[in-house]
Amino acid sequence: MAIEVFNRFEKKYFVTAEQLTRVLDEIEKHMSIDKNNINRQTYAICNLYFDTQDDYLIRTSLSKPIYKEKIRLRTYGTPSKEGKAFLELKKKVNGLVNKRRTQIELQEAYRFVENGGKVAITEEMNLQVLKELAYMVQRYQLYPKTIISYDRIAYFEKENPDLRISFDTNIRTRREHLKLEEGNFGRALMENNLWLMEIKTAKAMPMWLTDLLAREEIRRISFSKYGTEFKMYINNEKNKEAIYA
Repeated sequence: MAIEVFNRFEKKYFVTAEQLTRVLDEIEKHMSIDKNNINRQTYAICNLYFDTQDDYLIRTSLSKPIYKEKIRLRTYGTPSKEGKAFLELKKKVNGLVNKRRTQIELQEAYRFVENGGKVAITEEMNLQVLKELAYMVQRYQLYPKTIISYDRIAYFEKENPDLRISFDTNIRTRREHLKLEEGNFGRALMENNLWLMEIKTAKAMPMWLTDLLAREEIRRISFSKYGTEFKMYINNEKNKEAIYA
């Protein structure tokens, strides 16, 4: 069964295309590559984010509160209409990320949000997580807002399953055609020569990893895919208003 509850810190960094090979070469001395990344081929992750009509969740998140939360629907690759997905609740308290998710049929996930957290229960679902998700849906009256997709390479450590490192590139977004089965196309969110590296662990980073970051002069950043997308969207809307004013 896939892991459905995560508690960890997520530290983010930008890695240039020029640095990437050196960084991956070092990581592969200590960690195993995801089975979907053979020969460093990427796999696609597609996320549909939900928010209130006035974007309360992302606006609150951007104000950098001690506690913030968001809800999204995730698939690996472009799903079929009858495909499976993960409905996820992600909370962050003082930098510690708690992610809880349940597997669910794609169309059932859409109906779950539309119907205020009501769904026919199946064996694959995590009932406790569903209750928490239903509370979120009912409290905020959520709507589908944006799709964010990207291509990923990921690594894990067998001796220390707590540690995971991922690299995302070709991050693309859209605010129309808000069905995941319609594809993972969208507008570019950041420069093509950058990769977003995330180090996910609840413990201290191993020495070889801190040495690697220092040697490559890779510094920690504050970056949110949804937050960056929302700021880009707001700027575009302001530009449109200025043109037609």
